[in-house]
Parts: sequence; C-alpha cells; structure tokens
Amino acid sequence: MKHRALGVGGPKASALCLGAMTFGTTVDEGTATAILDRFTEAGGTFVDTSNNYAFWVPGATGFESEELLGRWIRSRGNRESLVLASKSGARPVPGLPFPEHIEGLAGPVLRAAVEGSLRRLGTDRLDVHYAHVADPNTPVEETLGAYAGLVGDGKVGLLGCSNHTAAQLSEANALAAHRGWPGYRCVQQRHSYLMPRPDADFGVQEHADVALLDHLADHPGTVLLAYSPLLGGAYCRPDRPLREQYDWPGAKARLAVLAEVTAETGATVNQVVLAWLLAHPVPTIPVLGVSSVAQLDEALGALELRLDEDQLRRLSEAG
Repeated sequence: MKHRALGVGGPKASALCLGAMTFGTTVDEGTATAILDRFTEAGGTFVDTSNNYAFWVPGATGFESEELLGRWIRSRGNRESLVLASKSGARPVPGLPFPEHIEGLAGPVLRAAVEGSLRRLGTDRLDVHYAHVADPNTPVEETLGAYAGLVGDGKVGLLGCSNHTAAQLSEANALAAHRGWPGYRCVQQRHSYLMPRPDADFGVQEHADVALLDHLADHPGTVLLAYSPLLGGAYCRPDRPLREQYDWPGAKARLAVLAEVTAETGATVNQVVLAWLLAHPVPTIPVLGVSSVAQLDEALGALELRLDEDQLRRLSEAG
C-alpha cells in the first residue's frame, strides 16, 4: 500500500485510513477483528477512532471503539506499526440535550479526554489527535495551549481538527504560529466526490467546502482526511438513497459523469470515487467506514485503479 506524509514533519501513514466508528457496536468484535487484520495484512497502518464512538447506538457508552481497538492491539502486539488517531470534544454531557451540550475543548477536559483514550487504547501516545468539533465556548488559545502541553509530554504526536471551517482552521494555525505552538496539520471533514448543495446543513458536522479546499491548496503542509467518502453506500445501494443535502442539479451532473467513467474503467463506482479522492490536488486520505471484509477488499482495489487525465478532468469539471 502507498503511504503519505501527515503534514510537515509528520509520520507516514497508509494512503487509506480505516475508520473504527462502528467497531464494538453495530460491527461486532469478531467482524471488526477480521477487518483490522485484513487491513494491516494489506499494508494499512492508519486507524481512526474517537472517544465518543458510537454513543448514539442504544445501550452504548461511546467508549466501545477505543476499547475494542485496545484489545486488538494488545492481542496482535502491533502498536509500533500503526498510526493511531483519536478525537475528543464531541461526547454528550450526561442528562443534557445533544449536540447543544457536549464535552468541548477546554484545557482540563481535553487533557482528561486524551488520558482516557490512552488508557482504553493501551498506549502511551496518540500519533494523531483531533479536536472533534469546534467549541465556541472555549478560547482557541486555551485549546491550543493544552495541546502544546500534551505534545510536549509526548502523549500526542500530530494535531488535527475535525468539523472546523476554513476560517476557524486559519485562526487556530495563525495563533499557534504566533505562540510557537504546534498547529493543526490534519483536517478530518465530510468529503466525497459529490459536493452537497451550497446551503446544505449537516448540524455539527462540516463538509470540505470550496473555502476549505482552497485554504488547504494554499497550505500544502496540511492533509485532508475525508470521512464518509462513499456516502454510506449511496453511490451503489438502492436501499441507501442520497441524503437530501445532495439533492441539487450539480450532484446529478456529477453522478452522470461518474457513471460514464465507471463504465469505462470496469471498476466499481466506489473504487472510482476513492481513486478520484486519492488523485486530488489537495493531499487527501479517505477514511473508510466498512462493516465487512468484502467491503474493505473492494475499497483496497481503488489503490490499483489509475484514472487518466481526461477522466480526472471530466470528473472534476462536472456540475
């Protein structure tokens, strides 16, 4: 598997990242273990989780994914071969409405959250840690100061943010540079071949809009981690229709070209989407959400697919 550097001076990680959001809840431990084993056998190193996955499943605590990964890492003894990423800031506050009330990114909360993730994962460091969602109630300086301490202590390697706008990313990195602190070098955002309509609202989630993509193009030391790259199966499964945020003429035009290129290549539509993301001028690593080894194998096949310049141009200019 190909590898890509994570930001300036960051570690090299596999070109595909395996998302563990559903592991331990809707994906049982045996299946999750088989997926993790297959991913690493194929050369995958980059594994992504969070301290709130998947709290929304009935009966879940939100710690299941990290706990399962911790057990798998201990059983395989492979911690040093992994690039391990987790997040905090988006856990619900018990007894209060979500998402109006979440854990947030205050300094003491962030430090405690990282310590909890380290304990559940059975490691002394996280290679990447993300501020999961922007926290309007905490000064950015407080969050970045806490992160600087965690990096200085060796508990966190590279910093990332998720569900932040281009303006929030720019503000944070400018402040970090001014204070001599580490800034955000990975941005994990909803992103796929189809772009949502301009007024689309995903709640606390942010998508990689034009402003963010332009910002990343101007700051080549920052890597985009594309979550939900396959839109939950909507490209290929009749039982998984597109979300209403993608219901607009621009998406229909792109779907038409996507169908043409898929037919030309003989690949699956999911493989074409992933290949397009991997070839994007903005350094992009898709975060795969799979629930079976077969789904993972299909995604791995995208690494062998080479779209020619004409196909890439047509896909990118559609809509």
